[in-house]
Amino acid sequence: MSPTPAAPRPTRRNLLFGTAAASAGALLTGCTSNSSSSGDDEREGQSQAAVADDSPGRPVTIGFAGPQADHGWLNAINENAHRRAEEYEDVTLKTTEGSNDTAQQIGQIETLINSEVDVLVVLPADGRALTQVALTAMEAGIPVVNLDRIFDTAQAYRCWVGGDNYGMGLNAGHFIGERLKDVENAKVVELAGLDNLELTRQRTQGFDDALANYPNIEKVARQAAEFTVESGQEVMSGLLQAVPSFHALWNHDDDQGVGAERAIEQAGRDEFFMVGGAGSRHVMEAIQADDSVVKATVLYPPTMAASAIDLARALGQSKGISGLAELEIPTSITLYSAVVTRDNVEQYLPTGFN
Repeated sequence: MSPTPAAPRPTRRNLLFGTAAASAGALLTGCTSNSSSSGDDEREGQSQAAVADDSPGRPVTIGFAGPQADHGWLNAINENAHRRAEEYEDVTLKTTEGSNDTAQQIGQIETLINSEVDVLVVLPADGRALTQVALTAMEAGIPVVNLDRIFDTAQAYRCWVGGDNYGMGLNAGHFIGERLKDVENAKVVELAGLDNLELTRQRTQGFDDALANYPNIEKVARQAAEFTVESGQEVMSGLLQAVPSFHALWNHDDDQGVGAERAIEQAGRDEFFMVGGAGSRHVMEAIQADDSVVKATVLYPPTMAASAIDLARALGQSKGISGLAELEIPTSITLYSAVVTRDNVEQYLPTGFN
């Protein structure tokens, strides 16, 4: 069967009130198309939306713009997006050179808009600063899939997909709390990320809310690092000197955790266990080996970029969802922050990033 002829670009009204549905990740597999020889797809005069599937459809050009990949997780975002796009013969991916300079990223997105891509996937270096250019894309009839760092208004995107920072802290806190619930006067230390980021504050709030359920546990120290190996080592060294003994450490980010591990080894400390954040392959392998203080990590999955490509492709092809009754794609998809331990690490190891 020949590909479906290209449809007119969606209008602004279509984008806000009614393009066909799509979904991310596992929801996009094992689905069938709208056409049916039996006619069972029409019931009581109600037609179902075309559901997303892997079979080739109308060609879609997706513009992908993200920040500079100066961090393991951000590099994994780029890799996930490229790998997913390569799986689809009907997808052409146009990417920009990542930048942490907002003016430069705005210019890159404007270039993608002018090249008339069908859909945009944007992980903004700064959601607030890039809101206007996303609005420009939407007003031009180009659906925007907002990845992770959110724009200031829902009018700037058709769908947002990202991680759960509050849930990340909450699940880390509950994991630590359950392991220490029978320990009298348990002490916990937190190695946070950049304090000027809202995501860091959300992770800390979730962690504190979880620990509030365990009256025997006290958080005795918290210091912020900068999501880098060097800062993790420096700040962790200071924490180890300031707190002579404690039972658990939660580190917000596995990249800075590499530095924290170095500081811990240099200090010869092993009286506590460590829970990481994000889900790097290094940490998962340490969990699997079970020969260090690292016992768990809480996911912030970079696979969200692959899901964003799935969503963008489905939007461009006016395909819908399998598994949900709604005919439209959700306006937001929040990924779950699973806790990876020795018991389940083999399941999650393929998602670990370098």
